[in-house]
Amino acid sequence: MLRLHAWLAIALAAIALAQMRKAQAEPYFAVQTGFKCGMCHVNPTGGGMRTAFGDVWSQTVLPASQLDTGGDVWIGELNKFFAVGGNLRASATLTSTPHQQTLSAFDVDEMRLYFEVRALPDRLSLYVDEHIAPGGSINSEAYGRLWFDNRRFYVQAGQMYLPYGIRLQDDSAFTRQVTGINFATPDKGVQAGLETTFWSVQLAATNGTAGAGARAEGKQYSVRAEHVENRWRAGASFSSNNSTGERRQMQGIFAGLRTGPLAWLAEADYILDDNFAPRRKQTIGLLEADWSFRKGHNLKITAEYFDPDTTIRHDYQDRFSIVWEYTPFQFLQVRFGARNYDGIPQNDAQNRRLVFAQINGYF
Repeated sequence: MLRLHAWLAIALAAIALAQMRKAQAEPYFAVQTGFKCGMCHVNPTGGGMRTAFGDVWSQTVLPASQLDTGGDVWIGELNKFFAVGGNLRASATLTSTPHQQTLSAFDVDEMRLYFEVRALPDRLSLYVDEHIAPGGSINSEAYGRLWFDNRRFYVQAGQMYLPYGIRLQDDSAFTRQVTGINFATPDKGVQAGLETTFWSVQLAATNGTAGAGARAEGKQYSVRAEHVENRWRAGASFSSNNSTGERRQMQGIFAGLRTGPLAWLAEADYILDDNFAPRRKQTIGLLEADWSFRKGHNLKITAEYFDPDTTIRHDYQDRFSIVWEYTPFQFLQVRFGARNYDGIPQNDAQNRRLVFAQINGYF
C-alpha cells in the first residue's frame, strides 16, 4: 500500500495536469462557486470580514433553511461609511494520546470583531480585525487600503495577514502551522495588490517578526499569485525572511478544481530553513476534498504530509481528517470531526487521535 507521501504526490500531479477558497474563511467555497476570495471578503486574500455580497450569500445560499427575519437581510453596513462583522467559535474536544490519559475539554477557540471605516467608499478604507477572546483583546489586522480608480490596483499599510498559499480556516494544518503564516501571525508592513478578471496577485514587505517589534536589519518579502477560472484555479507563493536572527525561504504551489459535486484543494510547499544547523529542508503537502451533498451540508476529507527534515529517513508525519459541516440556518454552523495523527513511534504526541465538535456563530 502506498504511503501518504507517494499517493499525495500522484494526486497533486494529476490535478496539475487537469489544470486547476468560513463563515470566516473556507477556500472551498470559492472553488465551488468560481469566485475569487475578494468577492465575499473585504480582504482580497480572504478571511475576516465579509462584503455585502458575502453576507447575503452566507444567509441565502449556504444554510439548509432560512429563519424568517421579516424580509430583512443583514449586510453588515450601518451606513455607507461604516460596517461591522464578527465570528465566535467554541468547541468540545476528546484527545487520545498513546500511554497518556484521554483528555476532554471545552474551549472558546476565538471571538473576533471586524470594523471597516469607508472614508471614501470604494477608494479609501480603514480596517480592523480584533481578536477579543480567549486571552483578552489582541489586534490581528489594522490597516488602511487605497484602491486606484479602476479598482484593479490597491496599496495598504499597517498590520495584516501575509499572502501565502491557501488561507485555510484551520491554523493547525501543516501548511499553516509549519509555514508560520496563519491567523495567529499577522505582521506589520506594506502590501500592493492586483485584481483583474482572472488574476489575483499580492506582494508584501513586512518586518518578518509575526507582529513583534521591528529588527535592525532585513525584512520579510511575500508574494502570492493566483489565476482563477470558473472550474479551476492555480497559483504559486514565495516568501523570504532575512530579518536578523531569521533566515527562511519558502516556496509553494497550490490549486483548486471543481469536478461535479466535489471541490478539490491542493498545496505543496518546500522550505529552506537556516535557523537550524545544518540547514534544514522541509516539505509539506495538503489534499482536501469537499462534498456539499445537500444544501447546508458539507463533508470534508483532508490528507496532509509533513517531512521536517528531508535528510532524515522515516521522520515524516501524516494527518487525516474527516469533518461534517452543517449550517442549519443563517448565522450558525456546527462541525463534527475526527482527526488521526501518524508520526514517528517514539513521539506519542505525533500519534494522537482527536474527536471534536465545534459551533460557529457569524455575522
